[in-house]
Amino acid sequence: MLDYSLEQELWENGYEMVCGVDEAGRGPLCGPVVAAAVILPRGLVIDGLNDSKKISPKKRDALYDVIIDSAVAYAIEQGSVEEINSTNILEATMNAMRRAVSNLAVKADFALVDGNIARNFPIPARPVVSGDARSPSIAAASILAKVTRDRLCIQMDEQFPMYGIAKHKGYGTKDHMAALRQYGAEPSIYRTKFIRFLNNDEEN
Repeated sequence: MLDYSLEQELWENGYEMVCGVDEAGRGPLCGPVVAAAVILPRGLVIDGLNDSKKISPKKRDALYDVIIDSAVAYAIEQGSVEEINSTNILEATMNAMRRAVSNLAVKADFALVDGNIARNFPIPARPVVSGDARSPSIAAASILAKVTRDRLCIQMDEQFPMYGIAKHKGYGTKDHMAALRQYGAEPSIYRTKFIRFLNNDEEN
């Protein structure tokens, strides 16, 4: 259930500025992973706010604007393809999340982080499993991250239309795999560790 119970507990313990943190794009084969951090005004009710995966693209776009306009502060950061390739997707995701928290215009003093890992943050942080369905702050961050990531997919599609990225958003669909086998992987946008199947194809 989406309510402020997690935030309320922290407010009652003296934390003034609690931010929600989430990411989008850990699973796709291409493009950056995107992380967002959001501090919402205490008790703000945003109609229709929910886990970004449960909302239509049109509704997400509308909520994106509401969140941007309503937030005490927000920040959106990326873990680039180069960063993913040189480290790994988990580390690139954590780095992007930490950068988002650090770059909030209003400093947060506690972070609620979607998932089961919250390590090395610049402020106290707590992981929250399924947090985007429990905390409005995390749900807001999930929408900012998802909308930003989807817009980046449209840009990648305009640059490299043969892959169909605007449609599948970089996930390993049947059509996407077929396009990769036909055209090969553009190095500037593809995650090398995610497309090892192409090497296996060449070896077979």
